[in-house]
Formats: sequence, C-alpha cells, structure tokens
Amino acid sequence: MYRQALDKLKEWKNSSSRMPLVIRGARQVGKTWLMKEFGRKTYKKVAYINFEGNNRMKRFFESDLEILRIIRGLSLEADCNIEPENTLVIFDEVQEVPRALTSLKYFQENAPQYHIIAAGSLLGVALHPETSFPVGKVSFLELFPLSFEEFMQAMGMQKYLDLLLDQEWDITTSFKDRYTEILKQYFFIGGMPEVVAAFVQSQDYNKVREIQLRIIAAYEQDFSKHAPNETVPRIRMLWNSIPSQLAKENKKFIYGLVRDGARARDYELAVMWLTDCGLIHKINRVTKPGLPLRSYEDTKAFKLYMLDTGLLSALSGLEAKTLLNEDKVFTEFKGALTEQYVLQQFKCEKLLPIFYWSAEAGISEIDFIIQTNSRIIPVEVKASENLRAKSIKIYREKYSPEISVRLSMSDYRDEGWLINLPLYALPALPEILS
Repeated sequence: MYRQALDKLKEWKNSSSRMPLVIRGARQVGKTWLMKEFGRKTYKKVAYINFEGNNRMKRFFESDLEILRIIRGLSLEADCNIEPENTLVIFDEVQEVPRALTSLKYFQENAPQYHIIAAGSLLGVALHPETSFPVGKVSFLELFPLSFEEFMQAMGMQKYLDLLLDQEWDITTSFKDRYTEILKQYFFIGGMPEVVAAFVQSQDYNKVREIQLRIIAAYEQDFSKHAPNETVPRIRMLWNSIPSQLAKENKKFIYGLVRDGARARDYELAVMWLTDCGLIHKINRVTKPGLPLRSYEDTKAFKLYMLDTGLLSALSGLEAKTLLNEDKVFTEFKGALTEQYVLQQFKCEKLLPIFYWSAEAGISEIDFIIQTNSRIIPVEVKASENLRAKSIKIYREKYSPEISVRLSMSDYRDEGWLINLPLYALPALPEILS
C-alpha cells in the first residue's frame, strides 16, 4: 500500500536541518506501518521500540537523559547496534513513556546525527499531564486515513488516477461510470488502512463493516481509558450525535441535538478532547472572506466532521446495498457523506486553513472556504447533478472572488469565474488551483 507520507519522510531524512520527527494522527491510521516501511526501504537498520506496556523502558527513562546512555539502552532493547546516519530509531506509542518524548529535545540539541521518529496516539501525546513537550525541538507530520487518491492506487486504478491528475477531461468523462463506482466504494469503505487492505483482498463489504465497527468500538473504549471520568458521557453523546448533525440542512453544530437543553460550556471540553485526539475535525465559520482568514473567524459557529468517511458511514448505519442504488449514496443523509469526503481530501492535501461561510441572516452558505497562497477560494459542494443553488451567486455578488469551485457529479466545465469539478476529480484540484 502506497502512502504519500513516505515521500515526506524521505524529504525529512535528506534535510540538512532535520530534527526528531513526531508523527501525529488518530489511532489506526497507519503510523506504525508507515514508520517501519520507511525504515525498511531507506535505512540499513531499524531500531524499533514500542513503549506500550513496556515497564523496562519506563524504568530506563526515569534516570538521566544522557544521550550515550540512552543509545546503549535502546540498542539492547531493540537488539540492534544503533549507528548514526544508517539506523532509523522508532519510538512507538511514545506517550506511554513521557520522558522518552522529552529526550527528543536532547537528541536535537546534542546528537542531531541520529535519525529518530516518534509516534503515538494523540490521546496521550496531546494530553498527558506529565509530559514536558520538546517545543521547537521536533518537527511534525500529520497522518490521516488514505485519501481518495491513495485509495485509487490501492485499488489498482493508477491509470485512471493519472488521467485525472493530467486533467484529461474528455477521456475521464467517457469513463465517468467507472470513476463514480470507485468513489461510491470510497464513501462506504473510507481510508482506514486495515479496512482498505481487507477489501482489496476480499472484496467483501460485510468484512469492511465488521472492521469499521471494531475500530469505532476501540475508539469508544479509549474514551473511558484516557478521558477524565466526568467528561466521558459527554464525549460519547457528542461523538454519536455527529451523523445527525451532518444530516441537517444547516450543518452548523447544535448542542441541543446532543441533549435537550445542552449548553456550549457543557460540551466544550468534549469537543476539544475529540479534536486533539484526531477523531473529529472542527471547521469554524468566517464572517468575511478576508486575508488572513483567521482574522474573521467566528469560533462560536462551527461544523464537526469525523476522521473518515467510512467510519461516518458505519456510525450512520449506511447499508452496502445503497451503493447499488444509482447515485443515492451521494445524497444520503442530505449529502453528509459527500461533505465529509471533500473535507477529508482537503485535510489530506493540506489545503489549509479551512473554514465555511454563511450570511448573517442565514439565507446562504458556502460549504468550505479555503486559502491557497494569497487567494481565498469558495468551494460549494453539491451531492447530485442539480446545480441550482443561489449561495455561490450571492457570495460572488458580495465579495467578487477571483475564482470559485463547485464540486458535484456534473462533468468538468471551466466557466472562467467558476470551475465545475466532478467529485471524483477532487485529487486534481490542487494542480488546477496552482
């Protein structure tokens, strides 16, 4: 399975200003596989240390953090003679031993010749009360579930993907049914590596759903294991409300849908906890599309999306037979899966920052506002081929954007001020915008 993050890791290895690297991401997005695969492909040796349940390493790091001592201990633990330059040292589940995370500071300051990558669930890395985080001494890499582009590669559709990336619109339109079919599969399967690998091997949608539900159950167990006891019930309620929130015509998050009479202050910690863990994405509203966008951020109005479209489909109870019903999957839950898909791709492609816009009177809304270079680009998402929508026109009249984007099941068209891009062609958007 190919992950684009492998290219980022190669850049990190060859950088003259390389620092220890921390890979951030939710559980089960493939952090361990990525580190091991990178080490296998690009280093002579790999020293892999898993800190989860490792009492020996906990005791070891309780002592001083002198580099030579640490290297000797890690060499014994990994049964590997660690040599600078040709050995990749991997700290997995590093949140379990906070002092190991702290040691990265001393590697950066005193022994930058060692190549060290650390990873751990954001449940621990972001929130562990004892961690002295080495701010400014490490670099970061965000890892998400497989993007649609990576999914197509995993499904053996590289030639189809190349046509999209090359913007061969005449040919791609001729094969629209094939692109639509693979997109429908992505909506149901999503990008969790274990799920994708199982489907590639078995072509069994029931197996897909079984694994997705197991992943969701593991996340919910983490709520009880890692979150403050008094916050756990609110985290569960908020997590389970996301499908119904996204199914509303106005997808702005409404606390009353979590529980009758709920107030923002009751659930702010739950939102922050799930966001820090990487399990949800919080997209705030902007009052005006000005530069920089964050200057016009309205933190009281926001939407919540899940980590993965496949997990959203599982939590929503979407049945596999929906995939066979023409394009129903794109309009299911009022297009919630479609918006989730678009947001997920924006995150994977690093099209940041991401916001949404709505008029004060609530009469119009633009699903996403993204900033690329010094341009602010409104992105309207339509779950079908029905393109009759006033919001993009109202926005254009009000703010006169240089370019706007509409994503739908309609074919590619460039109208000058508006680019109509098929949902399945979303991997081509960064190149189009550049």
